[in-house]
Amino acid sequence: MSSSSSPRRRTSHTPTRRAAALALVGVSALIAGAVQSGAATAAPVKAPQAAGQAIPGSESVRLTPAQRAELIRGANADKAATAKELGLGAQEALVVRDVLKDADGTVHTRYERTYAGLPVLGGDLVVESTPAGTTASVVKATRAAVKPATTTAKVPAAKAEAQALSAAKAEDAKSPDVNRAPRKVIWAANGTPTVAYETVVGGFQHDGTPQELHVVTDATSGAKLYEWEAIETGTGNTVYSGQVTIGSTQSGSTYNLTDATRGSHKTYNLNRGTSGTGTLFSGPDDVWGNGTASNLESAGADAAYGAQLTWDYYKNVHGRSGIRGDGVGAYSRVHYGNNYVNAFWSDSCFCMTYGDGSGNANPLTSIDVAAHEMTHGLTSNTAGLNYSGESGGLNEATSDIFGATVEFYAANSSDVGDYLIGEEININGDGTPLRYMDKPSKDGSSYDNWYSGIGSADVHYSSGPANHFFYLLSEGSGTKTINGVSYNSPTSDGLPVTGIGRDKAEKIWFRALTTKFTSTTNYAGARTGTLAAAGELYGTTSAEYTAVQHAWAGIAVGARPGGGGGGGTSFESTTDVSIPDNGAAVNSPVTVSGRTGNAPSNLAVAVDIVHTYVGDIRVQLVAPDGTVYTLKAYGTGGSADNLNTTYTVNASSEVANGVWNLRVQDNAAVDTGYINSWKLTFP
Repeated sequence: MSSSSSPRRRTSHTPTRRAAALALVGVSALIAGAVQSGAATAAPVKAPQAAGQAIPGSESVRLTPAQRAELIRGANADKAATAKELGLGAQEALVVRDVLKDADGTVHTRYERTYAGLPVLGGDLVVESTPAGTTASVVKATRAAVKPATTTAKVPAAKAEAQALSAAKAEDAKSPDVNRAPRKVIWAANGTPTVAYETVVGGFQHDGTPQELHVVTDATSGAKLYEWEAIETGTGNTVYSGQVTIGSTQSGSTYNLTDATRGSHKTYNLNRGTSGTGTLFSGPDDVWGNGTASNLESAGADAAYGAQLTWDYYKNVHGRSGIRGDGVGAYSRVHYGNNYVNAFWSDSCFCMTYGDGSGNANPLTSIDVAAHEMTHGLTSNTAGLNYSGESGGLNEATSDIFGATVEFYAANSSDVGDYLIGEEININGDGTPLRYMDKPSKDGSSYDNWYSGIGSADVHYSSGPANHFFYLLSEGSGTKTINGVSYNSPTSDGLPVTGIGRDKAEKIWFRALTTKFTSTTNYAGARTGTLAAAGELYGTTSAEYTAVQHAWAGIAVGARPGGGGGGGTSFESTTDVSIPDNGAAVNSPVTVSGRTGNAPSNLAVAVDIVHTYVGDIRVQLVAPDGTVYTLKAYGTGGSADNLNTTYTVNASSEVANGVWNLRVQDNAAVDTGYINSWKLTFP
């Protein structure tokens, strides 16, 4: 999604410038949505003063809970004026969700939205204000005006409830029951905002994971609009990390696993139960477990240690005090269920929960798993990436990325830092990791590179390209050995990528997550957001900024800097073709000749379309025999202006020579544009 800039306008987002008046392996979600956005592009033009160093003042400062609360208080006091300044309608209101402040005084305020008092799902936005109190940029999850035709429901809530229960039963839920009665909302995550019901069904998923299935029903027609699962399945003698020091509290002659220095994080023993809090680990001494899975305290020590490391990492590396930034610790529950091979985060309890694995022999409490699950909580309280489609893959990748960085941060000799996910827990039963970041496809299911249909894949597999991007940005392509682990990372175009180091890569991803991404961000939007973050931190002429471009191109998202690519023979049309507003599809032809045999499995389709609000358009490649390949579906791309990207198409079943067409259709009124150019490249 593009940003809107109005540098001369006064904002009211800082107290000094006020106006006068979300599993490791399961299926889960926050708000599922189909509209996907980019991010702000307001990045400084100047390069950093010292090569390789962040621009002074560009990084976010560590806010104490009290300082954060004061910024939120100021934003709340001014939210009506802010809504007016942003041009929101009379019935729209803002709800402050999060705030960050940079050392130079820039403030990033994240809001939810309501309409006529109803929550707007998919209405979130981020406002960046300068130290002088002016609006620098606005990032919105949807650009569509929130003006539903009506807020009156025409179907009874009971119909929505029945539909939600049916959806749960269709997924083989166990003992499904309505956990939250249907509530009226405005559904704005895709298409035209409309009044709807949101119903939450409890019980258990088919594998024993607790269920919080959200089902959205059109309140005017009764049609099901969407559904998502809100449970996000990623001195102690620990199972995986050896003997470590963990935070505990003494009360009289009893010790318990309460870490008073980290938001009073507590670790509970569910003792094979599946509900409630369980029992707080306690005992007569301050020694927890014996390093074996059979001792129930050992997994508790692992979970406490993982939470401790993750808290310290976010505080010391990124300046965030706790998942919500408010200094309050989540809590952990271990020994969930019997032979439960998973771990999950739940917003409803603000907690992490861990099973003991197959045969109750491998508790899922390793460092990277603990950090993975806590990071789902961080994502829920910042970008809120929808756990569905491409945004769901980015959500899952974010947990993998920070699971890996926390493991490196721990510097624990018993569980060294690596770019493998879940390598300690033996979830596959053969000693192999759950996921590989250098080449995700090594797990047999994940994808190395982006492709136009990746949003249809399970989020644990569509996360692969983002994991691969982070590895390439950190370490670069090719073979290397890090901490004794061998890697060999390829690129989609066969060209090399030079890494900038994990320390810089993690700062870029964190800044993009917390200040650029919204609930509907997709892969194209993640590229835009990370470039904006890199530009703000290191300058748009920096090596770091260029490396981000190279790393994304290395997974088939966007082009190499300067238009470079993997070579080959190209056929291009530079003839402008007008796209009728909300009209019939138009074609732009390219004639391919001089080729032999069929087209390749990695046919590159470079598209340059000038159009406001690209979410309105559908883009397809039409082969000479009439076969249609959808490059971008209607309703994706969010509110970004212009589409300039390269798609990779498996066209190996098509004869190469002949007339190929780029077909574009505008499916909604108001926004207009034209095909500027497009190009087919045969590697």
